[in-house]
Formats: sequence, structure tokens, C-alpha cells
Amino acid sequence: MSLDIDRTPASRASTDRARPRSVVTGTPIRLRRTSFIIRPRVIAIVTVLLILSLGLAVLALLLGSVQVPLSDLVASMFGQSAEHKHNLVIQNIRFPQVVAALSAGAALGVSGAVFQSISNNALGSPDIIGLTTGAATGAISQIIFFEAGPIQVTIGALIGGIGTAVVIYLLSLKGGVTGGFRLVLIGIGVGALLSSLNSLMMVRGDVELAFTANVWISGSVDNVKWDQALPTLIISLITIPVIAALAKRATMVEMGDDMARQLGVNAEHTRRILILLAVVLAGIATSSVGPISFIALASGQLAKLLTRSGSITVFASAVMGSFLLMLAHVITAVLPVHYTLPIGQVTGLIGGIYLAWLLTRSKQV
Repeated sequence: MSLDIDRTPASRASTDRARPRSVVTGTPIRLRRTSFIIRPRVIAIVTVLLILSLGLAVLALLLGSVQVPLSDLVASMFGQSAEHKHNLVIQNIRFPQVVAALSAGAALGVSGAVFQSISNNALGSPDIIGLTTGAATGAISQIIFFEAGPIQVTIGALIGGIGTAVVIYLLSLKGGVTGGFRLVLIGIGVGALLSSLNSLMMVRGDVELAFTANVWISGSVDNVKWDQALPTLIISLITIPVIAALAKRATMVEMGDDMARQLGVNAEHTRRILILLAVVLAGIATSSVGPISFIALASGQLAKLLTRSGSITVFASAVMGSFLLMLAHVITAVLPVHYTLPIGQVTGLIGGIYLAWLLTRSKQV
């Protein structure tokens, strides 16, 4: 079910320029005070992407140095396989990796879609405007200075991400309103400063701890355990539906602050709520799998392209993010190389090409 609403051609109040929107047909449904639109195309796209993501997840569970037969997979997931090593590999190693990849991908996909909606800019993504870098700063500081475990690293990443978002938000405020190019440019600048700080901490820190931080900052699910995967899954399952419930307000805000006000929506208050929720998603995803580029940047845009929707598509962005991250995880597992490539490096290479294309072809940047 999709909660996205068609938008009329309009602009933000600060620019007063109209931009055409695509129109997607659907069936309107009203339940008491809540109304939404069921769009068959969106439902079909979400279903296909979900099936593909789960198919890749099964493939990731089977791949590896220890071959697990498909017939033994379900039993191994519940620790009931006759082969003890299958139980150990699936339950303690591959299953948490798959859960982390699916949930972190969904979190990044929705977070990117939210920030692109708030900024009205295709570059408005947490990995571009420095939020994942801020989350990495919080996590690296926990690793370097406190030799922290997974829970402390998760908390540090959330604090770093939220703190970075507060700084970017306050610096981008102009006339009591944020968003647009100002938000993106200030975010890029803050992200550059934090990236330098991250490098300085790793250079000045203990060699072994710096190596651990460097492995983490490369972005990977290979070392993810249940105490990292479960928080990401739980927070994503709670936060994404809340954002979906706010999708209608987000669409109104994109029409412009004046239009949103006429429709009874406090635009800046809505932005603050959405920013907080999107930062939590980006922070929790970064804390579990490290700074992963490209997923947040591309998921929302690809979801809009496939669904032909002009408004924020929350669930489509979520499953698109899960699909892309799962695909990267499987690709790194089957590459004919003698060592495991970090997912962050693979998505970074793809993301660089995608970003170059976006800068040369898109009219939204």
C-alpha cells in the first residue's frame, strides 16, 4: 500500500518556480480521518522488489566457503540442522548479515528519499550532505578513544548523526526556513570537515584501534552480529511506517510553505520531524554496516522512476534500498578475487559514476 499523493506543479515559497509532476492513477481510500491512495503500479513494483530482495537474501545465506544446501536452509536458520556447522554458520554469521543488509538498505533508502523531498534537490542525500559522515564521526570516536563495543558504537553513531543534522539545520536556516540548495551546500561543507576529523582520529589513534575503525568505515556487513543487526531492524520497522504516515504532509510541504499553510500544514515543523526521523534511520544504518554510499542517493530516485510518481514513495524507496544493498552484498561474495571487498567500496565506485551522470543530466541539481 502506498501513501504517496500526486502533487500539482508548484515550487517552494523561496523560489516561486513551478516544476511539472508526473501523475499516477490510483484508488482513493478514506478511513475515518485518514485518507490514502492505493496505486496498483506502486504495489506491483514494491512486491517485485521485495521478492527480488528476499531471493538475494536466500542466495547470500547459501553462498560462502561452507556450502549449505537449500533443503537444509530453513532447519539451519532455527538451529535444527543435523550438520552443526550449518547451524553455526547460518545462525551466527550469515543470518545477521542478511538482516542487517535488508534493514540498513531500507533505512538508507527512506532516509535519502526524505532528504531529497525536504531539500527539493536530487543531491539531498545523507551520504552527500554529511549526515553519514557525522554518524561515522560518532562511531569512530567511540572505537578510537573508548575501545567501545557494538552497542556503544551504535549510540555514538546516532549521537553523531543527530548532532551533525542539528548543526546543518541551524546553519541552513534563513528567515526561519531551511531546505533547498542552502541545506545541500552547507551539508557538503560540514561533511568535508567531519571527514577530515575522521581521518585525523585514525591517524592519531592506536594502530590496532585505527585499523578496526578503518575496516568499519569501509562499509561492510561481513562482521555484523545480532547485537548490531537487531537494533537496525527494530528501529527501521518503527520509523519507516511513521514516515509513511507523514508522506502526505511531506508532499504538501514540497508544494511550498504558503500552499502547505493554506492546507493546514506547518511546513517547518513537518521538516523538523522528518529530518529527525531520517537522521535516526541514517545513523542506525551507519552504525551497523558503516558509511555506505550510493544507496541513499539512488533508492528514492529509482523508486520514483519505476513507480512514475512525482511524490515521495516511502515503501518503494525502502525495498529499493534493501534490494540495492543486498545486491551489492551478493556481488562482493561472488567476485573472483582472493579477498572480500567491502560493500562500501563497491557502492562507492557505482555511486561515483551515478553521481557524475546525475550532475550532468538531472534538472534537479
